Amino acid sequence: MTAEHLRLKEARDRHIPWKAWGPYLSERAWGTVREDYSRDGTPWEYLPHDHARSRAYRWSEDGIAGICDRHQLVCFALAMWNGHDPILKERLFGLTGNEGRHGEDVKEYYFYLDSTPTHSYMKYLYKYPHVEFPYSKLIEGNQSRSRAEPEYELLDTGVSITIGTSMYSSNTPKRLRKTS
Repeated sequence: MTAEHLRLKEARDRHIPWKAWGPYLSERAWGTVREDYSRDGTPWEYLPHDHARSRAYRWSEDGIAGICDRHQLVCFALAMWNGHDPILKERLFGLTGNEGRHGEDVKEYYFYLDSTPTHSYMKYLYKYPHVEFPYSKLIEGNQSRSRAEPEYELLDTGVSITIGTSMYSSNTPKRLRKTS
């Protein structure tokens, strides 16, 4: 029996709460119907990305490479700054349904690379531009295209992208550590 099989058994038998923490945090909560308080039923326009950093959510939370307890009462996520952006990078950027021309769409590159079933080990890859993030360029580039044309993506803006990997690991369900 591997160490992970033992952790799964301990979780299943409810002896040790291995699944109490995990990647249960949404990548994006802004602009969703869950947080729609608009008068006319337009959640994407009611809470665009630009407003997300200034508002508290009622039903959800979001973040980059985020983890939380299974009830989403305690949430952790990365906050980054590349030295050029006017804001901290705390959540993925995306377009509303009308801005994106192909429905709501996150305009960033991120990948869940690995995770054990108990989340005792998790690995995530996020690609972040070296220069100021092209928020306006992505909005304008997509608005200038028709729905029949391909979407205007982050790579289309010409920015260079760096790679950032985030890993969390734990040898106990009560102590989680960021390992990179």
